[in-house]
Amino acid sequence: MKALTTVRGFPLPVRLLLVNQLGVNTGFYLLIPYLATHLADDLGLSAAVIGMVLGLRNLSQQGLFLIGGSAADRLGARGVIIAGCALRTVGFALFALGDGLPLLIAASILSGLAGALFNPAVRTYVAQEAGERKAEAFALFNVFATTGALLGPLLGTLLLLVDFRAAAVTAAGVFAALTLAQLLVLPARAVPAPDTRLFADWREVAGNRRFLAFSLAMVGMYGLENQLYLLLPRAAADASGWGGSVGLLFLAGTVANLLFQLRITRALTARGSRGRWIATGLGVMCLGFVPPMLVAGTATAHPLRLLPVLAGALLLHLGVMVAQPFVMELIPAFGRANLTGTFYGLFYAVSGIAAAAGSAAIGWSMDTAGHTGLTWLPYGCCLTLGLVSAAAVAHLQRRRVLPVGQAADLTAPAPHDRPRSEIR
Repeated sequence: MKALTTVRGFPLPVRLLLVNQLGVNTGFYLLIPYLATHLADDLGLSAAVIGMVLGLRNLSQQGLFLIGGSAADRLGARGVIIAGCALRTVGFALFALGDGLPLLIAASILSGLAGALFNPAVRTYVAQEAGERKAEAFALFNVFATTGALLGPLLGTLLLLVDFRAAAVTAAGVFAALTLAQLLVLPARAVPAPDTRLFADWREVAGNRRFLAFSLAMVGMYGLENQLYLLLPRAAADASGWGGSVGLLFLAGTVANLLFQLRITRALTARGSRGRWIATGLGVMCLGFVPPMLVAGTATAHPLRLLPVLAGALLLHLGVMVAQPFVMELIPAFGRANLTGTFYGLFYAVSGIAAAAGSAAIGWSMDTAGHTGLTWLPYGCCLTLGLVSAAAVAHLQRRRVLPVGQAADLTAPAPHDRPRSEIR
């Protein structure tokens, strides 16, 4: 109830975008987790073709985040959000229309492009509208997103009892409704005419050494968070011997998020620096891989052995709850306010590459563990990644590289980076 009261205290655009994120994650997770199974079992496509279809979706999203962010800066976040949701409506509808490979490729590219447009644009709009309450707004954003990530698979499971086409049509309908709601309710904001060229903006953001140092330091967060979909589900199924145990990991995380996210962010906002809490959150995420490591490779599965894995997932969720709102709050403060979308776009591009590379490395360590019996290896890799990332953020904080205040004024000249010696 406190969360709902807090939501009402934000401007209408922020409230709409919180509901929008609930819908976006519901529609996305309603369909995408089941896409590979549909392509293999229903359409009989080879693993290589399935990999190509899924890879094109990821590539079109991760590779175009910077363009989506720049579009939000230059054209206005509202129009880019609406365009992104409309494109995803079309992309998901194409999945329901047929089974030809050209159609599947078009659907994958359009759905990925949609994410590249509205993900940075939504965060840009929230950051601009929330003012001094950015961290609190992004905490609520996390609550709504996590809830949608739970509701989507549940609804998808029910719709798949009919067929995959029903799930695809429903997902497209969710995004169509979001598009209409944004057209009717989301206010348009005047966008100052840019006084620099697009490539000059990109050079400014990519040349901001403080921002790049922070983005690289944060790769551990997204690499570890991605293990909720790779390492921990495998650990839960192996430890308990029950495939349905995977759902408990997400249910527990959603409940914890609903109960504690806002309280944690409010409590920490008034105590200590943002960098300190980001590093702390990364450290807590690391601890999440210790309990499941203790039951990895046990000879016999037992439901009670699920408890350490569940404890690890909760710690991982807790670490994200501590760190993520402050990460989202800091990003715009690295440079000029009218480059907020570009900063988010580049940050998400780096994060996406890091998550993909991290998952590939963890996947390799999981295969190696299966061949060699070194069951601790993937967890050790996660611990190492998280500890390095936490130490890097703590180092940046000690060197006073991380910003303290809000983003710079629109009319202010581009800030000069700190000397290279400050970010060694």
